[in-house]
Amino acid sequence: MQRWRGYDAAPGGWGRAVVTIGVFDGVHKGHQATITHAVKRASDLGVKSVVLTLDPHPAEVVRPGSHPAVLTEPARKAELIEALGVDVLCVLPFTAAFSRLPPEGFVHDVLVEHLHAALVVVGENFRFGHRAAGDVDLLTRLGRTFGFAVEGAPLVSRDGTVFSSTYIRAGVDAGDVEAAARALGRPHRLEGVVVRGDQRGREIGFPTANLLCHRYAAVPADGIYAAWLVRRGQRYRAAVSIGTNPTFSGRERRVEAYVLDFDGDLYGERLALDFVAHLREMRRYDGVEPLVRQMALDVERTREVLTTG
Repeated sequence: MQRWRGYDAAPGGWGRAVVTIGVFDGVHKGHQATITHAVKRASDLGVKSVVLTLDPHPAEVVRPGSHPAVLTEPARKAELIEALGVDVLCVLPFTAAFSRLPPEGFVHDVLVEHLHAALVVVGENFRFGHRAAGDVDLLTRLGRTFGFAVEGAPLVSRDGTVFSSTYIRAGVDAGDVEAAARALGRPHRLEGVVVRGDQRGREIGFPTANLLCHRYAAVPADGIYAAWLVRRGQRYRAAVSIGTNPTFSGRERRVEAYVLDFDGDLYGERLALDFVAHLREMRRYDGVEPLVRQMALDVERTREVLTTG
């Protein structure tokens, strides 16, 4: 898969293409359906498939301080998109100036002049241009003017619930990682670098990897989780604690993973956690001994969940 930064990175002599557009945060089942459809149509037409995505999230540019929690970091998103068979991933820098581009300008400058769209595939709820003034109907009319077709991909739902990035963020924020996984088609992943903590886990027999995550990362609600820790392509069972360590009157919210059946130094490494199940809420215990007993139960429950799940 080719990766371009900006639509003007399209090489000279670039032919026609099937283009799909979106932030695609999470690359969830709905996104997968749209992108897969675009790839298939590109194959049918004998042209390249292009995924046009935006960075940073438009909300942060249009309404500073409103950046939503990020479900997939850029490198992970690119990997997931590439796995769908896409020919080109074009990351469009979303700036204040670009946000003011009217729908007609976006279509002419991006889709026609640079990407040479033969067909544009978008979700039914797609909006574009200044103040999100453009919709699928307008895109279709502009397509007739500029010589490209438009196909709206149906939204993906289950039991009446439409799978969307907003829905998944809400699930993660509530600690419902199982619901998030159903919409994503895989466990929700959290990435970060292992940094030094208070060393309390080591002192009580449960050394943990303290994960420092991106400030916009979609961190699940406080609680204890069963997760897979991904390190150098290998997976390890992990019992994960998210919260402020109330037993020790902690104030800083942390993501700490106790890795089962592992003995090694993880400091400084970049790791990922794939969340499988929420085990219990975060609680405060009256002393270290009841906490240690509960942690032992959490570890055994984690082992069960990740062995049978």
